Amino acid sequence: MLERLTKFLDPTESVETDRDVPPRLTIQALEALRMSRSRERILNNLEEMYREAFERAKETGDPAQMASLDFAYRREQLYFEILLDVRDAMEKRA
Repeated sequence: MLERLTKFLDPTESVETDRDVPPRLTIQALEALRMSRSRERILNNLEEMYREAFERAKETGDPAQMASLDFAYRREQLYFEILLDVRDAMEKRA
């Protein structure tokens, strides 16, 4: 039983094909992936999520939470735009 377990846990013994290898975040893996979500869809989802949270904070009359959510939304939007720019550049490179 120990031999079977060792074989199961040893990646050189248990991998049958290249497709069985666990995914790794490498340039080759990124180049093989095509992103399906559009920039607009991602940013719209982000806006919708923050808008719902902002409305809840507004209903409770919590100005500190509203200000915090506003700042967080703008920060996350900037982060996503940067990541999307990197994604677009990598897709163009391929």
